Amino acid sequence: MSADQIDALAPAESAQRQVQAFLDKLNTSGDPPLETLPPEEARQVLSGLQSSTQGELRPAEVSQHSIEADGKQVRLTIVRPPHREGPLPAFMFFHGGGWVLGDYPTHERLIRDLVAESDAAAVYVDYSRSPEARFPTAIDEAYLATQWIAANGAEVGIDGSRLAVAGNSVGGNMAAVVALRSVLEDGPKLRMQMLLWPVTDARFDTVSYERFANDHFLTRAMMVWFWNSYATTAGEREGLYASPLRATHAQMRNLPPAVIQTAELDVLRDEGEAYARKLDEAGVEVVALRVNGMIHDYGLLNPLAELPAVQSALRQAAHEIKRRLA
Repeated sequence: MSADQIDALAPAESAQRQVQAFLDKLNTSGDPPLETLPPEEARQVLSGLQSSTQGELRPAEVSQHSIEADGKQVRLTIVRPPHREGPLPAFMFFHGGGWVLGDYPTHERLIRDLVAESDAAAVYVDYSRSPEARFPTAIDEAYLATQWIAANGAEVGIDGSRLAVAGNSVGGNMAAVVALRSVLEDGPKLRMQMLLWPVTDARFDTVSYERFANDHFLTRAMMVWFWNSYATTAGEREGLYASPLRATHAQMRNLPPAVIQTAELDVLRDEGEAYARKLDEAGVEVVALRVNGMIHDYGLLNPLAELPAVQSALRQAAHEIKRRLA
């Protein structure tokens, strides 16, 4: 077989047809770019997108809590499988949205799906968003909440000895950083880290950034805006608590097992996969999965929630949580 024939057989990077239809509608809407809007207006765009598709939510018991740790008040939403008694294993959940967008309602369907399939509770952390709060406020709140649940989980029906961290997009970044801090600062003993299409570095120079900079939902310009809203100095961005990919192998060595999902058509694809490879090089157990034909936040976006590939990927994530917290 000739080289030309081999090239002809090579798969093209293209979206699944339902995903492409979603992108076509998004890209021809005429709406202003998200990064040009004031933060409150941008937040309403994500909220509106999520509420535009009304699917049935999986059953769950939901409660609100406020904790105080290290002089900070942090609000939590705990989502439990229904009709379960006693302390449950749990995963801390840090939401995506570029540190600027997103809240519990925009992520509720994703969280409930993971809870239903994993048979574990979720502890959603309502961290302070940017630009109103800057680095390291949000990650400090995420870490303090994780410490509190590990030490005091029984007060809210959680078994703090069976605890994982999870998050999507920048929430995946925060989950990775909380795992790093837990090791480097002798913090909670976590069972696993679930990083869903995560941000792992503050650079914008990967192949996936070049290929999918525009017209694939999450754009390069949006990520630049998100980083400018969150961490404003080069020193902040280069630190491992903002860019966990900068951690050394020695710093990674004792991290808990990781599951990392990436999307083929995502500017963040390459940095997520680079983090998986670096964890493996450091001796950390890693399961890395790329979902072809998908865009960033495929598991979050309610308009894509019924796609078989999305449902399969989320079942895989939930199964890994269940296995590690057993």
